[in-house]
Order: sequence, then C-alpha cells, then structure tokens
Amino acid sequence: MDFHGKTALITGASRGIGKAIAFSLAQQNIHTLLLVARDPQRLQRVATDLEQLGIQVSILPLDLTQPRTVHASLVKALRHHPPIDLLVNCAGVAYQRQFIESRLQQVETELMTNLLGMYTITRLVARQMVQRKQGHIVNVSSLMGKVAAPSMATYSATKHAIIGFTQALRGELAPHNVKVTNLMPSLTKTDMVKEMTPFRWVQATRPEQVAKAMMTGVKRGNREILVGWQSHMAVMCDRLAPKLMSQIICWTQPQTPPSLSPYRDVIPHQS
Repeated sequence: MDFHGKTALITGASRGIGKAIAFSLAQQNIHTLLLVARDPQRLQRVATDLEQLGIQVSILPLDLTQPRTVHASLVKALRHHPPIDLLVNCAGVAYQRQFIESRLQQVETELMTNLLGMYTITRLVARQMVQRKQGHIVNVSSLMGKVAAPSMATYSATKHAIIGFTQALRGELAPHNVKVTNLMPSLTKTDMVKEMTPFRWVQATRPEQVAKAMMTGVKRGNREILVGWQSHMAVMCDRLAPKLMSQIICWTQPQTPPSLSPYRDVIPHQS
C-alpha cells in the first residue's frame, strides 16, 4: 500500500504506539489523519505537531467503552472527511493482576475497549471500504495473543480474540479488495507498560520500532506482523517446543506474589 495522499483513521492515537504510527504515516506523506483517543488535550497536542508537518488532522475525543456515542460521532465524522483508506485499531487497555485478584470492572473495561470498541469502529469503516472496493485494516493485537502471559489473563484473552477476529475478517473482506493485517508487538515502552511490574529478561521495544514494522509489513502485504526478535523466537518456540515455552513463560513472569483478598471481597453475597 502506498500511503501518499491517503486518509487514515487511528485509534489510541494520543500516545504510545498509536502516536508513533501517526507520525510514521506523516513521514510517508499521508494526506489526512483522523485521530481517536479519550484524552482531548493529549490528542490536540499530537494533532498540532502533525499539522506543523503539513498534514490535515481531525481529532475525535471518544471513549471506546461507549459504543453508541462512538457510533454516532464516527458516522458524522465520516460524512465530512475523505473516505478512509487505512484503519489502524490501536486503542487498548491492560490491567496487570493475578487472575484470582481480578476485578470485574477492570475486566469489563478491557473487553469493552479492546474488543467492542474495535468492533464499533471497524464495522463502520469496513462498510465504507467494501463499497469502494479498496482499503486496508490493521488490528493491533500483541505477542500475548500468541503466547499468553501470567498476570495478564484477561488482556491476553482479548488479544487472542483480536487475532481470531482479524483472521475471519480477512477472509470475509478479501473478495472486496480490502486487506486485513494483524500487528503483534511484544512488550513496548508505553505509559501503560510503565505502570506494570516488569517481566524478567523481556526486552521492551520502542513505539517507533512497532510503527516502522507496521509500515514495512503493510507495504509488503503481510497478513501478520511480528515485532522484534523476541517475538519471532517466542512464537517459533511455542510452535516447536510448547512445553519448553510454557516453562520459559513461568521463568519470566513477574515475581510479585499475589496478596489474596478474602472471598467476600471477590464474590458478592446473594440473599
């Protein structure tokens, strides 16, 4: 795909990987960017920097856990902007916690943002792409969508789901000349990761490395894009020696022991 003169919509664009992808597209002479994120101030700062590079930018401050609001706002935005050539579903949240210590509210936020938010955005944009018989969708999953990580059970579950969603969508949209790619970064140096307990021996990549890998992979038409040597090694090891990979995962998991809450704090009493 040639990005020159195209229009792209990026979710999670106010920071981290989404922000890096926006600037990489600007360097590839993208014409118009629609940026989606929750924080309007952060989003506006990113937009201002991009506009100084000569890019036309519109911001959509949206919370992807509110699908009706997202749907209405996006329908309105698509009427007043050029058709979307590239959709990058990058928005995501994660809560690192032992599963038996998990909280329903946090799990709901992960599911709503990582999955339902992606569904809401993709459904509208994909329909437009099908009508035009062209377009490219990039869904940002994770290495954890291939090799799940302890203390990240529900996040890993959403990333596995994204891989399945991407594979199904790829087959459905192929007859309409719409391509669908799965981008799988490993641990990346973002604000979200800074708040986590580190995994032992795991080397975090930079958002710019992820963006560069995406650019290369999309241009080549890759179905899946793994980022970094550790990701390639982990996937290969999981395929060829799954028992060994399971042991490696146990070795690398954070060593903070769980502080179990009483069951009365986890399971509400019913009368």
